Amino acid sequence: MQEQDDLITRAQAWLAEDPDRETAAELAALVESGDTAELADRFSGTLQFGTAGLRGELGAGPMRMNRSVVIRAAAGLAAYLKARGHDGGLVVVGYDARYKSADFARDTAAVMTGAGLRAAVLPRPLPTPVLAFAIRHLGAVAGVEVTASHNPPRDNGYKVYLGDGSQIVSPADAEIAAEIARVGALASVPRPESGWEGLGDEVLEAYLARTDAVLTPGSPRSVRTVYTAMHGVGKDVVVAAFARAGFPAPVLVAEQAEPDPAFPTVAFPNPEEPGAMDLAFAKAAEADPDIVIANDPDADRCAVAVPDASSATGWRMLRGDEVGALLAAHLVRKGARGVFAESIVSSSLLGRIAEAAGVGYEETLTGFKWISRVEGLRYGYEEALGYCVDPEGVRDKDGVTAALLVAELASELKEQGRTLTDLLDDLALAHGLHATDQLSVRVSDLSVIASAMARLRAEPPVSLAGLRVVSAEDLNRGTESLPPTDGLRYYLDGAYKARVIVRPSGTEPKLKCYLEVVVPVAGARDLVSARARGQEVLDAVKKDLAAAAGI
Repeated sequence: MQEQDDLITRAQAWLAEDPDRETAAELAALVESGDTAELADRFSGTLQFGTAGLRGELGAGPMRMNRSVVIRAAAGLAAYLKARGHDGGLVVVGYDARYKSADFARDTAAVMTGAGLRAAVLPRPLPTPVLAFAIRHLGAVAGVEVTASHNPPRDNGYKVYLGDGSQIVSPADAEIAAEIARVGALASVPRPESGWEGLGDEVLEAYLARTDAVLTPGSPRSVRTVYTAMHGVGKDVVVAAFARAGFPAPVLVAEQAEPDPAFPTVAFPNPEEPGAMDLAFAKAAEADPDIVIANDPDADRCAVAVPDASSATGWRMLRGDEVGALLAAHLVRKGARGVFAESIVSSSLLGRIAEAAGVGYEETLTGFKWISRVEGLRYGYEEALGYCVDPEGVRDKDGVTAALLVAELASELKEQGRTLTDLLDDLALAHGLHATDQLSVRVSDLSVIASAMARLRAEPPVSLAGLRVVSAEDLNRGTESLPPTDGLRYYLDGAYKARVIVRPSGTEPKLKCYLEVVVPVAGARDLVSARARGQEVLDAVKKDLAAAAGI
């Protein structure tokens, strides 16, 4: 009874401060109904501010994304910036088209203004890379993007960048979290009704002008594309970028072209999820394009599909590792110099391409917050469809410029009577067939993930797919080149150079396992059998790993 009374007391205290009528009504109804199970879930702690900022389900209470949580986060960020000498500095705020995104952006601008900083808000929902560009373009001391990227419809998030245009990393995340914890009553946080700048289209125009920089002057621009924005904010910017570059206008998937926070045509608004590309492939069957391109809802990721007669849809989604290798090969051919970087969960093929080209190569922890900080970065990618092809303009993944570069590559190959698939074959012949796959388990109970990681640490597998585990690293301890992170890495014995990495997702309730095998290829006639053998080994590794993890 005491516990129930305490829950009600805390809920009523939260309710008294809530500036949002919608969440206030929601919480009042829970209190009125005495739904202690739901209240206990919402008041079991607070959303933790980390290197991904904040991300969670919308709703009332400290364990949900809402205006109260965002105001406190903004106040903590403002205090952090001022403590580091940025009083009066500019903070740029962007937002996507999800539920409450515009409200969260306005609250952030108000808090920054009230704290003595200057705030500027992008003119409407725009791709995340436009915000990342704007930070450097405007000389800001920080930036905030309100987005949950490709999470389910009821989620939203709060992504923080510092003045270099890169997402925060440790220790900044912990230092900002400490400032958030020191924020008192919401009434103590000044939130003026005005005083910040509403940006016009000048920043977007500057971003679009910069997108031209990724293309070679005079390069072919003939590829025909079907494009889906996945109910997000990418359509207008992608169409404008393609028009400026001189590509044929993409054929749009009309049902998914306009922003819609309900994401009505997909179970999850992520091009990687089963069924998410069905409408795009149906449109491709009508339009007969050369390639299909998709962005996720905030357009920082780029998915690519190619014709495949053996598929029921006539199309095959390329893996992020395949697109990552294609773009690397294209940049090498264009004479790119500097460092090529990827996260540890991405294919080792990039290292081989970089070595053969005589360019620098570096591995980082998962996430563009690490990739973007590589000194001398020229190109970075991550297997989850993220590509940084213009780090001087956007030090983050950018699904718009990546789409342009894919279109340029496909156009050049088209003029030669070749395809993206042909270039993948060339890379397999030159460096071995790098086959990758993923075992991804979405959970409703996060303890399942913790149990799986604990089980693997207590009893590491001694073999997978009949291949002996010759190295088992607990990445919690860090390595010579990597700081500590919650992950496990296994290398397997044998000719296939097989590798497995297991880690909890940083943005979704998922356990993710990344698998790679490298199959030697003697000649073009061996490609089909090499692909079959690679998938066979991957399937066996996946099965044995699931058993070892108890998932």
